[in-house]
Amino acid sequence: MAHVYILRCGDGSYYVGSTRNLQHRMHQHGSGHGSRYTSTRMPVELVWAHETELVTEAYALEKRIQGWSRAKREALIRGDFAALPGLARRRGGKGFADSER
Repeated sequence: MAHVYILRCGDGSYYVGSTRNLQHRMHQHGSGHGSRYTSTRMPVELVWAHETELVTEAYALEKRIQGWSRAKREALIRGDFAALPGLARRRGGKGFADSER
């Protein structure tokens, strides 16, 4: 199992990551040793997480979400899956909300 997650940083920005052990990774981020980005934007708060069966799925979803706009990330955090297609930067293709149906 693997996880994709979104952190809200102390400056209001979002950090998207993936890991095999979410609890351990959150401890790393919380202690300032998770990543260079989050260590300079403390404190961090876990605002969204999704479990996948494969690490490759988690990594692919992480990279997809990293390319999303702030508005689209916030819709995902709220669980507003219906808003995701309308917030897409590009049209076409299968999005995260489609894969959850």
